[in-house]
Amino acid sequence: MTAAAEGSPPLRMTRARRNALLQSEPVQGLALISPTFIYALILLVLPILVVIAHSFWTQHYLTIDRTFTLENYRVALTEPIYRDLLWRSLYISLTVSLLTVLLAYPIAYFISFHGGRHKSLWLFLITIPFWTSYLLRVMSWKVILGYNGVLNSGLMGLGIIDEPSTALLYNSSAVIITLTHAWAAFAILPIFVSLEKVDRTLVEAATDLGDGPLRSFLRVTLPLSAPGVISAALIVMIPTVGDYVTPKLVGGKDGVMIANAIQAQFGKASNWPLGAALSVTTMLIVTLMAGATVLIIRAVQRLAR
Repeated sequence: MTAAAEGSPPLRMTRARRNALLQSEPVQGLALISPTFIYALILLVLPILVVIAHSFWTQHYLTIDRTFTLENYRVALTEPIYRDLLWRSLYISLTVSLLTVLLAYPIAYFISFHGGRHKSLWLFLITIPFWTSYLLRVMSWKVILGYNGVLNSGLMGLGIIDEPSTALLYNSSAVIITLTHAWAAFAILPIFVSLEKVDRTLVEAATDLGDGPLRSFLRVTLPLSAPGVISAALIVMIPTVGDYVTPKLVGGKDGVMIANAIQAQFGKASNWPLGAALSVTTMLIVTLMAGATVLIIRAVQRLAR
């Protein structure tokens, strides 16, 4: 046995041999399996596995009745809980629409007739609240109306109440207040556009013929701006019926709306047919209510003339 074989250190790998090893097919194949490649492979395979698992679970643990029936619509229209939730939703929606229009019209009127060269600035200031998240605005009202919130603290500081009131939050009134604030800008903008189209010479003619400010407003400005009022009312009324985030956060058990029941049917209850029936029923009733609102406003407009 030679001295090199007995105690000498192992021979170093030559550069040529190392390059040859790195260029071999097994090593190059292992180099492709990088963390990015594994992550992409998981993203590609995971949805397929989820679909397969869902299909297997549906076929073996669920029995889907595909028989055509109107039973779900009967339940949606006759069950007391759903009927009460629907009427409450319509009441809240109509109240929010009325309050929003009453709040938005004076603001839009001031900007249009007295804004001068600062109209763009006023409109810009109106849109500032929409820079924040809708959930953040709802949670801010939860802080304002809460038991230890800003409103209770202010009333106690003024000596109006002796202890915080629990009637400000978790009821229909809290939902109405929050939705009115959330949709106010959506009502201001169409009313402002409608007021901008009012011919100012007609207002001046009414004043020259002896009408005072109130009479000229009722006979000229308000009828000509009615399309904007109708648009604002519909823009607010239709989405608020289907709102379920605001009632869930500030409504409590007394502020639950039909959208919360629909979300529960599609979620925890997993009763999609009943959820779909509730959705279609609500949509049809809202459509009829919107059409009736337009007809009533136009009838009042014709009587005012």
